[in-house]
Amino acid sequence: MSYGQGYNPYGQPGGGYAAPPGAFPPQNAQVSPQAQQWFAMVDRDRSGKINSSELQAALVNGRGDHFSDNACKLMISMFDNDASGTIDVYEFEKLYNYINQWLQVFKTYDQDASGHIEEHELTQAFSQMGFRFTPEFINFLVKKSDPQTHKEVSVDQFIVLCVQVQRFTEAFRQRDTQQSGTITIGFEDFLTVAIGCSY
Repeated sequence: MSYGQGYNPYGQPGGGYAAPPGAFPPQNAQVSPQAQQWFAMVDRDRSGKINSSELQAALVNGRGDHFSDNACKLMISMFDNDASGTIDVYEFEKLYNYINQWLQVFKTYDQDASGHIEEHELTQAFSQMGFRFTPEFINFLVKKSDPQTHKEVSVDQFIVLCVQVQRFTEAFRQRDTQQSGTITIGFEDFLTVAIGCSY
């Protein structure tokens, strides 16, 4: 399975494809009043925990649609430390900061402020992150994100794409011990990566 074409296959210089800067506050930090307020609004059943359905009901993308079920489950899973399918207010603050950071990144590439990014904008976004994907691969990502019109990527799908690229990149890097951009992978190992990176 080939990944690279003679370039650093792992994103930013030095191999770092990370979450947006500032996405993770220190563990012992107090929850900000703004995050507490948002948490109270999202926690509709007043359980003290938020699940993906509650998160989905609170998030709207640039098209006026709620974030996809896939995006919300993925984001909850990223901050769900006890694998309960829910997050508490402390985990929510990390998610809140993470989403806001990605919104800023998204707005940078949504140059026409349309609420979505198109192929050339997605190419520019990944290029700025250090990835030199082929036009064919970018087209595949857009079609996967927008199965109806095959033209644009909403902010929730952008976050999903970035997280998936990050997870697969990390899994690939672990197996590419020579940093050549190419690995040989067994079938079960491939399935382990594919299923493990899904969410």
